[in-house]
Amino acid sequence: MKGYRTIILIVMVFLLAVGCSKKEEPSEVLNGYISNWENRDFHAMYEQLSEEVKNKITEEAFIERYEAIYDGIGAENLQITSKVDTEEELKSEGDLITIPYSVEMDTTAGSIEYSHRVTLEQDDEGAWLVKWNSSQIFPQLSKGDKVKVKTIEAERGELTDKNGTGLAINEEANVIGVIPGMLEEDADQTKEKLAELLGVSVEEIDKALDASWVTPEVFVPIKTLPMEEDDIEAYEELPGVSSRVEKVRTYPLGASAAHLTGYVREISAEQLEELDGYTAGDVIGNAGLEKIFEEKLRGENGTHIYISNADGDLKETLAKKEPVDGEDIQLTIDAALQQEIYEQFEGDAGTSVALDPNTGAVLSLVSSPAYNPNAFVRGLSGEQWEKWSEDPDEPFLNRFTSRYAPGSVFKTITASIGLETGVTNPEKVRQINGLHWTKDDSWGDYYVTRVHDKANVNLRDAFVHSDNIYFAQEALEMGKDTFLEEAAGFGFGEEIPFPFVIPASNLTNNGEIDSEAQLADTAYGQGQVMMSPLHLALTYTPYLNEGNMLYPSLVEKDEPEVWKENLIGKETANLVKENLIQVVESPEGTAHTTYIPGTVIGGKSGTAEIKQSKEDDNGNENGWFVGFEETDPEILLVMMIEDVKDRGGSGYVISKAKNIFEYIQQGSN
Repeated sequence: MKGYRTIILIVMVFLLAVGCSKKEEPSEVLNGYISNWENRDFHAMYEQLSEEVKNKITEEAFIERYEAIYDGIGAENLQITSKVDTEEELKSEGDLITIPYSVEMDTTAGSIEYSHRVTLEQDDEGAWLVKWNSSQIFPQLSKGDKVKVKTIEAERGELTDKNGTGLAINEEANVIGVIPGMLEEDADQTKEKLAELLGVSVEEIDKALDASWVTPEVFVPIKTLPMEEDDIEAYEELPGVSSRVEKVRTYPLGASAAHLTGYVREISAEQLEELDGYTAGDVIGNAGLEKIFEEKLRGENGTHIYISNADGDLKETLAKKEPVDGEDIQLTIDAALQQEIYEQFEGDAGTSVALDPNTGAVLSLVSSPAYNPNAFVRGLSGEQWEKWSEDPDEPFLNRFTSRYAPGSVFKTITASIGLETGVTNPEKVRQINGLHWTKDDSWGDYYVTRVHDKANVNLRDAFVHSDNIYFAQEALEMGKDTFLEEAAGFGFGEEIPFPFVIPASNLTNNGEIDSEAQLADTAYGQGQVMMSPLHLALTYTPYLNEGNMLYPSLVEKDEPEVWKENLIGKETANLVKENLIQVVESPEGTAHTTYIPGTVIGGKSGTAEIKQSKEDDNGNENGWFVGFEETDPEILLVMMIEDVKDRGGSGYVISKAKNIFEYIQQGSN
């Protein structure tokens, strides 16, 4: 029995040895190689190479080359197919077998497909191994060649005004840079001189030169020259310093449209982590319309994957995806008007909105003071950044998206509500004595003030003299419920559909009017009323559109749209409009200084008090003016300037508004 078990054991060992010595057929070797290739298991692929090949390329170099090329071209969905279906189709030439195959892959530049052949070689022990060479990666790839990937940048779409004038454009500019390999022995001295000329630090130059992609022969950009500087001779005299012309984002209106256009900057590390579809070095909109319309403006970069020879010249294109340029956007803005209005501020803190009162098209959006957006593209010094950041007037604050107490320019709403509800009769005369008024003892020390002492006041007088007491009494007669309900119809508490986020205006902080004194204050735009300049402008459109309140539009192709149809009756709209004209035309009118002979202008001035109480002498005042030209209205203008208490109040604003209307008249003649 023991001998029988021994015989069985010997047979089993023999059979196992025979099984282990069974060599893989060529098709099995090829299929395994293809599987490893598709799985990008380059280590396993290397193990299948012939000893002759392994003596020519190390495993590390083999793996590194495949990974570098495939990662660089963004290879995905790799599929390799043998063109031999059966073992019989394999034709041996001695100890060599050549097998055709095809390759398909997706890349950042599109799909790449090719057919090629691989040779299997049988070694001394009968095993089939792969005779690999670099053409297995791509058939066109020879010794000394390189696979390169070049990004073809899409041109960013431009922002233009309604007449095609550029607001954010791509313009050629001189870029100063360094070619590291051409810096001579006195490189430190060169960098110091260059830093002085460009207004940057040596550390900034060194940081640019230390970037991972920098090689001795490449041009390393340091700074784009300002728009007004085009002399490059002083730079090119420095060893290793050169220049080239590039298209850069340019803002022709500079600070006057800074908060409108915003600016672009090179994408930050934080943005790269948060956003898809961007790579290091890409430009992205960081503020204003550049940020709001980023997806439309940026376009889609193209990619060129190609083989270059040892001299760096193009040998053959493997795949190419052409760039898709960004979309150009034409705005309703009037560039000349935008600049004119901004210049009227002369650095004062304030804001302005101008509309086409017939369509709601926004003609200008101004915030002052501002910054020069070109500095963010062409080089912003630390000194300039610090100056803007520490400016108490906050040049980075976008005031046309902010809210403010409107003061007396709100009175048109109170008058409209009164006329629509029948509380206000334009012929009714209110008896008001003195400059102060309080309803009764229940108001305690609280009172309403006015500027003009007139005993008999009708609606026209109330508008002409901007009589707070008249409008307060009208609101009290309406009652808070009626007042709130009717006023809300003017869009309070509603979001305005607009590219910029415009905060909803509010009549109160909590939706309620808690006292008669608060109702009185609200009637003339104080209390807790807060409005954006854009919303304020829209509330004046019913008086020029037979009672319809318009939506705003900022993009030229958008159709005019009514926001509140028949918000007020035509009779009310015309009556308020006529009273606004009297505010300007009457010699006693608070906005009479806006009067231009031969031109019918209507408007309303206002001074909003920013203080804790009526006795607060240290409070501030914002001056307002809203105006329009009545005969052939081209513009509905809103202007607000902060801190006008010691500068003539709203009169300070009115004089600037008049300049704008005169500018428009000159353009019409």
